[in-house]
Amino acid sequence: MNLSEVKQVLPTLENVEFQLENGTFVPEHFHVTEVGMITKHFIDCGGTIRNEKVVNFQLWNANDFEHRLKPTKLLNIIKLSEEKLGLENAEIEVEYQSDTIGKYDLEFNGKNFVLKSKTTNCLASDKCGVPQEKQKIKLSELKTAQTSCCAPNSGCCN
Repeated sequence: MNLSEVKQVLPTLENVEFQLENGTFVPEHFHVTEVGMITKHFIDCGGTIRNEKVVNFQLWNANDFEHRLKPTKLLNIIKLSEEKLGLENAEIEVEYQSDTIGKYDLEFNGKNFVLKSKTTNCLASDKCGVPQEKQKIKLSELKTAQTSCCAPNSGCCN
């Protein structure tokens, strides 16, 4: 989900709610403590230089249990960030505390924002020797050769 999509959804909501993929909700008293642009300039294992940019939201739980972030407040935080930081319309990455700081992609399920788990991956598998994943098939789905001369009762072994 990119920044413009978040800005389109927020005015339609009464409350801003985030939940993890497993259905657990981020406590409703969360704060958005950071909105920013993160730029990653790196070289992959195949030698290709890459640049990635994401808009970052950091969620934080404090012990002020009465706090509620309203959609208009988050929109104002985003607008201020766009003005002051020159945010681009990039994909959103959300930081949220789990065992360590977790990084999540963001989706919207029609009611809540959903933090989608991110995984690592090789960006240059064609250059660094990562074998292609083999297609898995069930032996029971293989068709047997119908014209085989060695089939039972074919007469080839008389």
